[in-house]
Amino acid sequence: MEPEVITSLQNPRVKQLVKLRDRRPRDQAGQFLVEGFRQIRRALDKGYAPVELYVCPEWYPGEQGNEAGLIADAQAAGARVFELSKSAFAKVAYRERPDGLLAVLPQWQNGLDDLPLSPTPFLLVVEAIEKPGNLGTILRSADAAGVDGLIVCDPVTDLFNPNVVRASTGVLFSVPVAIAESDAVRAWLQAKGIRSVATTPSATQLHTDADLTGSMAIVMGSEQYGLSDDWLREADDRVRIPMAGQADSLNVAMATIITLFEAVRQRN
Repeated sequence: MEPEVITSLQNPRVKQLVKLRDRRPRDQAGQFLVEGFRQIRRALDKGYAPVELYVCPEWYPGEQGNEAGLIADAQAAGARVFELSKSAFAKVAYRERPDGLLAVLPQWQNGLDDLPLSPTPFLLVVEAIEKPGNLGTILRSADAAGVDGLIVCDPVTDLFNPNVVRASTGVLFSVPVAIAESDAVRAWLQAKGIRSVATTPSATQLHTDADLTGSMAIVMGSEQYGLSDDWLREADDRVRIPMAGQADSLNVAMATIITLFEAVRQRN
């Protein structure tokens, strides 16, 4: 079946795609945008089916050549396919260098008990992360470290922000993510017998000296304020990354990578 061709920038579907860049229309529609071959491919491979797929052959990179297979798989999963003109696709794309593929997927919501825990859980908890790029990079790092799941506490930016999806390079679809309030997360960790290790520049213990094995959750704070007093007070352990220069802290995504992979080193 040939896709419907859309050329007008005033087409209602084009206007709705532009609206989905913003949180309120996303939440109202219960949908979000995923742009790019790799990201859409990862969604399909993990069983996340687009409801719509928008394509523009004029934007395809010449060397790729896998678009037809992706389009066929999306259609087989139930997606409606539309072809946009080059100008229409440029209007809806959120990447600097579009590759002619944009999907609309349904949002989902996982609770704490939806996380698939291993016998020795290894979790990452983040509190009130503000910048979508940081949350996306944290997702990518969590995937690389092989955590059981990511728990997003008291989110400021939403999981389905296009810049979260982009910075995660599509691993949003492979890392189990739960969203919950901090009080509920602390109670849940305690009930499961999972230690919480809070990161803070004020800790006396270096992250390399702490025991990061066993059932454990590494807890990272927001960009501006770090972890809240409740997390710092109730954590089972507190650690810091040594800083030799004038800066007293690292970008939260970089600090997450450093701490996660020290845990990976110890656990291996």
